[in-house]
Amino acid sequence: MKEVFIDGVGMISFGKYRDRSLVDLMAEAAVLALKDSSTDTVEAIFVGTQNPEEFTGDGNVATMLADRLNLSGIPAWKVETASSSGASVLEVAFMAIASGRFSRVLVVAGEKMTHLDTPKVTRILAEVIEPVERASGASMVALAAMVTQSYAHFCGLSLKRLERILCKVAMKNHYYGSLNPYAQFRNPISEEDYFSSRMISYPLRLYDCAPITDGACACVLTSYRTDIKISGVGHGTDTLAVRHRIFLHHFNAARIAAREAYKMANRSPEEIDFAELHDAFTCFEIIASEDLGFFEEGKGWKAVERNETTVEGKLPINVSGGLKARGHPVGASGLAQAVEIVWQMRGLVPPERRVKKNDIALLHSIGGLSNNNVIIIFEKTGTPMGRGFSFDREIVDASHHKRDPIRVSEIGTLDAYTVLEVPPEGFPRPLVLGLVSVPSGHRILARAAMNMIYKVGERVIVMKEEDTYYFMRPSKLEAILFTLSKIYRKLKIWLKRKLL
Repeated sequence: MKEVFIDGVGMISFGKYRDRSLVDLMAEAAVLALKDSSTDTVEAIFVGTQNPEEFTGDGNVATMLADRLNLSGIPAWKVETASSSGASVLEVAFMAIASGRFSRVLVVAGEKMTHLDTPKVTRILAEVIEPVERASGASMVALAAMVTQSYAHFCGLSLKRLERILCKVAMKNHYYGSLNPYAQFRNPISEEDYFSSRMISYPLRLYDCAPITDGACACVLTSYRTDIKISGVGHGTDTLAVRHRIFLHHFNAARIAAREAYKMANRSPEEIDFAELHDAFTCFEIIASEDLGFFEEGKGWKAVERNETTVEGKLPINVSGGLKARGHPVGASGLAQAVEIVWQMRGLVPPERRVKKNDIALLHSIGGLSNNNVIIIFEKTGTPMGRGFSFDREIVDASHHKRDPIRVSEIGTLDAYTVLEVPPEGFPRPLVLGLVSVPSGHRILARAAMNMIYKVGERVIVMKEEDTYYFMRPSKLEAILFTLSKIYRKLKIWLKRKLL
């Protein structure tokens, strides 16, 4: 396998571009990368974007871009893995160089979203959610909120402490965004700003969620030696349905991808100098820092409290501002992380957010609700080998996960819940959703029959009416009746067997 190096990179400022097309944005970024490269000659184009057909009405964008760049005649591909498309397109281009088919290729990623109203963007983004969960009213932020609750419950964090930790992540990333001329949001936020922002889906507030953004970036990969190489690539998937996963508080797909990347690079988590992690929601940065082996499982939040993820800390994370402040043009974010890493390694960022050690870096990108994840490791060429491969995170086999039960009417445990303040069109506001584990081993996504405050870990009755599951807190009498009915059913089965 050939080594793969980074040549030129380019990125436009992320934000709102109402009067320019997606191909306009991608072409500008591509020209910047080609100008930054040792030569403007490339043998193929790889384009990453999530859903231009719905966002802009454009298809066949790889050919459109080749046309715009006057590169018609060379191969051009479009790569899509939901919101990890920007990292996946870099991965596919890496393989094209490593295989020996090409020696120099252009990689471009972009998305244009801000010309649409927020409900329409939310609907398009929700199309990557599993159909049953989408039909139940789940949006990306609702599922992320339930993951956040599950993580807090796993760590034994009170709501008050959780909120303060998420606030610190948001403040950190907005501060670094204020120092990044390519960021959509270039103003720091205060605690007051964070806590006064509106609740989107309990416990996630406005400042916990990455914004709707337009943007594009580009990179030239080559087999010719430069100052930076890609040393490791990993890719992992998980079940499309969040309710079918073995656990909720961590992401199996990230762990699979990390193991592959560390193994290819022959590196360990302790050797990473800084990282760009996919913080579409603030808690995802913390969860990723544990999944990738940077901090002990269930202790990533402590690293945030101790400021270990700042530019002066033990492991700088998202000193670009992350998706949270740089912006999240979904198909471009993964490649934007790569551009930031290259600029950090070449010392081309402002001193206030420049990392002290920059020999080895890691990119982590999430596709969908963390079911199509990519990890890429970068190194300065000639960096000495250190500890070698190691990775100790548990990875579960999710290939035999339990499907939904045909019918259910029993008491289960509430694993997570959220109050979605802005539900999808056609659903009541607010919409209370919960993930409930039942004795049969299934986990069910259900709507609350009554809007009230619930507690993760409490016992609830779950039942099905037509195609929708509902949950509710049982009264003492209902709990007794449910228990007696289960005993009766078991006794009836036992007697039938005896009689036979």
